[in-house]
Amino acid sequence: MITDLQAIHDSRASFYGKAKIETANGIENLISYNTVVATKKDNVITVKGYYSPTTARHINEYLRQSGLAGISKKEMETNPKITL
Repeated sequence: MITDLQAIHDSRASFYGKAKIETANGIENLISYNTVVATKKDNVITVKGYYSPTTARHINEYLRQSGLAGISKKEMETNPKITL
């Protein structure tokens, strides 16, 4: 199943279909501009790096909707694994 990421915590009204959440087999992928940029599996979110300022907004919105704080560009570059 694929759904659009909603802009709830972000100041933008919408991400205009550029950020999506794909759910299958117990794994949730955050897709930004057709690239998987974060994965949630077994209560662990893995961020797959820093791509662009807009994709960073998508990642931080996804983290905030998961009950976490946003992270910086430097933190994204380390490919963090964040436990919920």
